[in-house]
Amino acid sequence: MEEFPVVLVVSALGFGLGAAFGATAQKTSFCTMGAISDVFFMNEWNRFRAWMLAVAVAILGSQALHTTETVDLSQSIYLTSNFGWAGALIGGLLFGFGMTLTGGCGNKTLVRLGAGNLKSLVVAIFLGIFAYMTLRGLIGLARMEIEGLANIDLTAAGIDTQGIPDLIAASGLSQEIARFFAIAVVAGGLLWFCFKSAEFRRSKLDVAAGLVIGTLVPVAWFITGVLGRDDFEPVPLSSLTFVAPVGESLQYLMTFTGSTINFGIAVVGGVIAGSFVMAKASGQFRVESFIDSTDMVRHMIGGAIMGIGGVMALGCTIGQGIAGMSTLALGSLIALLSIITGGVVGMKYLEEGSLAGALSAMFPRGS
Repeated sequence: MEEFPVVLVVSALGFGLGAAFGATAQKTSFCTMGAISDVFFMNEWNRFRAWMLAVAVAILGSQALHTTETVDLSQSIYLTSNFGWAGALIGGLLFGFGMTLTGGCGNKTLVRLGAGNLKSLVVAIFLGIFAYMTLRGLIGLARMEIEGLANIDLTAAGIDTQGIPDLIAASGLSQEIARFFAIAVVAGGLLWFCFKSAEFRRSKLDVAAGLVIGTLVPVAWFITGVLGRDDFEPVPLSSLTFVAPVGESLQYLMTFTGSTINFGIAVVGGVIAGSFVMAKASGQFRVESFIDSTDMVRHMIGGAIMGIGGVMALGCTIGQGIAGMSTLALGSLIALLSIITGGVVGMKYLEEGSLAGALSAMFPRGS
């Protein structure tokens, strides 16, 4: 720590963490978009349960860090006192819809890129550009206007954060009991949902995927929140997420000599590298490209929509769906449900050929 800048140590560990994520996702076919698709088209729940197992493990690990005061999760972007429900709702719907057009979310895009999929290169570029435009560029003004109109200041009601335990504690329960109750209900309920299925219990790869990826989230909190502490150059508290860091990675590549690497950029690079190594080792690496121009345009539009939606929602299926959920933030729960809903709408859109047709099929008149 004394010989190397803290940011470089944290980034190096972030690269290793990303590599573990990429290798695991490539080996086990962990995919949140695929999980929704499996349920929607085949009534197959194993990959969805792997995702939910990752959420449960992330909650248990992250809350253990918080309750022992090892990491203060209230310093994360998810537990602010400004409850941005509109961004979580609209952004989640957009992200979920966009990922169906590309056939995968932000992390899956990076995993596929490492395995040789050139379509994912195009998606990553469009996702990154539009994420950065929404974060700090042209679309950022509209985003801030929406957030400003819809944000709810919870401090006016005497509530410190949008964490579910804090909201429960506002009813009069102690913080400790409220947090224990929230952990038991959310994490306990998800574990029951996952392991009640004998088929899932027999699926070693899916169980392993959930356990490993869920564990990586609190490890990331520890790296940035403990190892990243520095009086002069503190590292922002963060965990795994794959929208804004993709945009930051593109900027880093273009301005390398004048930029400094950070944890998120390192994780993005690690995911690609880990997937590449695993794909090569397992004989799954192969170069793939678009079928035709229509396929290319669909992926470009999907990547752009994911970039916009992911920034508005403050994360993706991993950033909000697992890392955000590990903080027990209400906004993360809204974003997760919105992403799943947007994904279902997107699949109906691909089936029906139009958004109007998709909505009509989902909500038939007279039903």
